[in-house]
Amino acid sequence: MTIRVLLADDQALLRSAFRVLVDSEPDMEVVGEASDGAEAVRLAGERRADVVLMDIRMPGTDGLAATRLISADPALAHVRVVILTTFEVDDYVVQSLRAGASGFLGKGSEPEELLNAIRVANGGEALLSPAATKGLIARFLAQGPDDDGRDPARSDRLGTLTGREREVLVQVAGGHSNDEIAERLEVSPLTVKTHVNRAMAKLGARDRAQLVVIAYESGLVRPRSE
Repeated sequence: MTIRVLLADDQALLRSAFRVLVDSEPDMEVVGEASDGAEAVRLAGERRADVVLMDIRMPGTDGLAATRLISADPALAHVRVVILTTFEVDDYVVQSLRAGASGFLGKGSEPEELLNAIRVANGGEALLSPAATKGLIARFLAQGPDDDGRDPARSDRLGTLTGREREVLVQVAGGHSNDEIAERLEVSPLTVKTHVNRAMAKLGARDRAQLVVIAYESGLVRPRSE
């Protein structure tokens, strides 16, 4: 299956460079380009995009607002958003993860990292840039506007999970793959995948990135101080 990619960036030169890179791969193709968030949301549906490479800072409707709109639209439930940012971790990035982005990548990343990001996001995995440490992300995610970031509604929903599902969720929040979790919990990767899918359904998560956010905002996993 060919991965259908939408490019959303207000800089035409960057879009052109990304197009050449993406179109050079046999398993993916660029199906459209957007210069602002509103156009990105429209084209995501019209062009049936699988993955949107979304710049955060764009005129008009920015990448953050566009990500929220895509995540909130049931018709675009299959669309994965990868945020492209100049800064590896900042408040915009954290808000994007909360808004439904599958992850983020620095604009200075190597070409292979970008291509891998598209494949990872399309596969439903959480994409966290190698340059952004899990501890730093965790600290940002734990910082809510009013308190320590815990979401009471999400904490309540954790009660619907089985003990094993909670255990798997903790491992997902640690950034571990299904194979790594399977080895840690001494079960099969297929069993882990089943637990992950059930946890996503019960918690209303679009993908693994959203599971990571929920794990921290609910208080199930606490950020490290280091």
